[in-house]
Amino acid sequence: MESRRSFVGRTGALALASGSLNLNPRAKGANERITLALIGGRNQGRGVALRAVKAGALVKTLCDVDEEIIRKVAPQIQEAQDRPLDSVRDFRRVLDDKDIDGVIIATPDHWHTHMALPACQAGKDVYVEKPLSQTIREGQLIRDAARKYGRVVQVGTQRRSGEHFRTAAEYVASGKLGRICLIKAWMCQVRNTIGNPPDGAPQASADYDMWLGPAPARPFNANRFHYNWRFFWDYGNSELGNQGVHMLDVALWGIQLMRGLDNCLPTRISSNGGIYWLDDAKEVPDTQVTTYDYGSFLLVWELRSFARHHPIDGTAAGTSFHGSEATLLLDGSGWKVFGKDGSPGPSAPASPSSHEKNFLECMKSRRPPNAEVDIGRLSTTLCHLGNISHHLRRDIRFDPKTETFPGDKAANAYLVKQYRKQYPLPSA
Repeated sequence: MESRRSFVGRTGALALASGSLNLNPRAKGANERITLALIGGRNQGRGVALRAVKAGALVKTLCDVDEEIIRKVAPQIQEAQDRPLDSVRDFRRVLDDKDIDGVIIATPDHWHTHMALPACQAGKDVYVEKPLSQTIREGQLIRDAARKYGRVVQVGTQRRSGEHFRTAAEYVASGKLGRICLIKAWMCQVRNTIGNPPDGAPQASADYDMWLGPAPARPFNANRFHYNWRFFWDYGNSELGNQGVHMLDVALWGIQLMRGLDNCLPTRISSNGGIYWLDDAKEVPDTQVTTYDYGSFLLVWELRSFARHHPIDGTAAGTSFHGSEATLLLDGSGWKVFGKDGSPGPSAPASPSSHEKNFLECMKSRRPPNAEVDIGRLSTTLCHLGNISHHLRRDIRFDPKTETFPGDKAANAYLVKQYRKQYPLPSA
């Protein structure tokens, strides 16, 4: 592995050499096979890679800082594609490989921007897991890099590739619900305790310093490592960014069709919640209600991480649009409309979809994917806004045009973050 100083130098050099980095610029033929690399092989990353293989891609390289993950996941991908694959621990080796057309970034959130920016600069198309970034500014930088280098960037909000989610958003925008005054999104789940184990030695199979990357240096704790990292602010975006982004993205879809992509962010945000259930090591809320005021309607996010019984409107994870004439309820099983008197109206069941297939098709055609970078950025921004209000414990006022908080120094401080000096933000 290169030294940290070498890492900084190489990352900066990518930006300076932008004139020669427009690699893989042409659209591939319909029968040409896309070659990918997977960065981050646990859970969602493994699933995305396997679905991409099923859709026709070849995964050439698996990159993970934990050799144990490579040992477990590489055989599964190899069996699925009936082709061997390489393995590396340093993602920069992936970006150096001219045979790789695109990368799947499925690392903890705190690494997304530090990988997506140099990937775009290296001429790779990018499938990046949700949420896109850890700050509003990071999301803007990834969007700008995708535009500058002509990259296809798909954000992992898979509901954007669901046909029934699309038809539901179109129904909302048709005006048939009447005047929309309230939109709701929610998650009802159970997060079991993770306890409070003491710090210990990093597991021998992993490069823990590289795993931390731009995050603050801390002693190793199993709670802050695989999977459970999402419950800590250093690495994740709370349940708003982990679960809420899916349902909020569906809400945003309806808002986008009603108001336009340039006018789908709120002006006042209020988040109330906390850790009210388990006394363990988690830092993020287990109970939360966040409201987004758009001036003419309200968007509300509700989180229950302590119970899944009697979920909202009969579904554990959903989105609903409430108009003066009717209500539309939407989840993974389909959508249905209820009239003023509660009588059933139009409906549609769920249909098969593949977010990964859409990504591969757009890599070939160079058309924008279903969850293209600016769409995923805006959904992620909703999550950031709720988290900023939570941190400040008060309402915040937001200017959607400048994407800042006018006259609010404390809120504006959350637009960016500090990184370990060994891992500065890559130049875009």
